[in-house]
Amino acid sequence: MEINANFDERAVVHAELEPWVPSPMKGVDRRMLDRIGGEVARATTIVRYAPGSHFSAHTHSGGEEFLVLDGVFQDEHGDYPVGTYVRNPPTSSHTPSATEGATILVKLWQFDPDDRNQMVIDTTVQTPRPVTDDVSEIPLFEDARERVRIELWEAGASVTVQGHKGFEALVLDGSFTEGGEEFTKNSWLRMPAGQVLNASAGPDGARIWIKSDHLAGKHIIPAGAKG
Repeated sequence: MEINANFDERAVVHAELEPWVPSPMKGVDRRMLDRIGGEVARATTIVRYAPGSHFSAHTHSGGEEFLVLDGVFQDEHGDYPVGTYVRNPPTSSHTPSATEGATILVKLWQFDPDDRNQMVIDTTVQTPRPVTDDVSEIPLFEDARERVRIELWEAGASVTVQGHKGFEALVLDGSFTEGGEEFTKNSWLRMPAGQVLNASAGPDGARIWIKSDHLAGKHIIPAGAKG
């Protein structure tokens, strides 16, 4: 399966307009944003867990990164309420579930294979740091391959990003326009390395999860997922 698999092209998914697709596990549905592979895949996905649903225990050979968008996500290591950002590095394992239901943004097979940094950040208690007069950010992760953060754009803010090595954004709250297109809650935008972002925040501002500088190098694709 290939969805938005060309990282040299701009990609957009307005997830709230997309149907939920059942996963192999009962009660777990998905909206796929990008994907290369079947059930083992390099993938970016919004995943919804119905109350009481769970996935079987599994190991993340290529690592897993997620942000809780709604509800409380759980595994044997703890509870992760809305706003929690987690990095489970390659070779980590868990048994995910959601007693009361949850929705998460999850990225698979997008880690440095040697990364062993386990991280859990409650973004709701972090104090944003100013970037410009109209933009502040909550840093989440940074290394030589990528930078991950939540940005807060004031109402009407004009935001330009250039000289990046790839840019990816999911709207958490509020809205922005880019390229004549409006991005509202759960809208996703991915831009290839070097393509300039010229965006304007909506009347209520915008809270956005952003990953950048991660698309110019070699992409890790799990064995058997393509070809």
